[in-house]
Amino acid sequence: MKTDIASIYRHAWAFARLCPLLFLIPVLVEFAQHIVEWQAGMYDGVAGAKAAADDPLRMQFGFAKTLALLLPGYWFARFILFSGDAARARRIESPAIGLWLILFAIHGLEQWWTLFGPPLTGLIGLTGETARWTGYALVAGGSILGVYLTAWNSAWAAGNAAIGPIRSIGIMAGSFWWTIALMIVGVLPLMVVHYALGYAAIVAPAALDWPLLIVDAVAVGFLALTMTGASTIAAQRAARRKSVDLTGALTDLSPLRIFS
Repeated sequence: MKTDIASIYRHAWAFARLCPLLFLIPVLVEFAQHIVEWQAGMYDGVAGAKAAADDPLRMQFGFAKTLALLLPGYWFARFILFSGDAARARRIESPAIGLWLILFAIHGLEQWWTLFGPPLTGLIGLTGETARWTGYALVAGGSILGVYLTAWNSAWAAGNAAIGPIRSIGIMAGSFWWTIALMIVGVLPLMVVHYALGYAAIVAPAALDWPLLIVDAVAVGFLALTMTGASTIAAQRAARRKSVDLTGALTDLSPLRIFS
């Protein structure tokens, strides 16, 4: 576990150094959201933060940030899978980019629905406690399924359509708890830093707001990498246990094949 955790952060630091423009994508979007929040009075104190929490423009930039967190995933997953080869990781190559864009669209739609869409429980006519507990079950089920689909996400970034969602479940079987632990330990430290810096900017003297928010934007840039890094390294480890190459050669691009 220690080796895998160290690998997440080591790769993240190397990627930020070797591919700075790609690293800066979520950093700049996070910083833009901070500007919107500052203009809405979010950092004027706790009362200002509560008033600005549901600001429509802030919510729109929040959605943009969720997409920006996903964007470096294509390059960073490749960076890990191709053993830190920055030149190969940076390539926009076929079919990898097309396959990954399908996943990006799926995840983007999921994020949009979470922020702006109606509750699924309401769409199926549930109300009250039944709706609440069904909502919890749907979130838990989606999270569990997400763990089993990590090999699919990683393989498609490398252009390997031979691993679809069904095969991904088979690859990740037996590695569930390891993957969960790696995601928590690999991501939680930066999540804590992110929220701590945001809260500090709310309660700190105004002169400290921008230094704190700049550091927070950089932390979010690394968070985008560690999120992808944790799942990619977990998938890589699970695939090795099953003697599967996540970067294997593509053989068939038919829809039935790539989703199997």
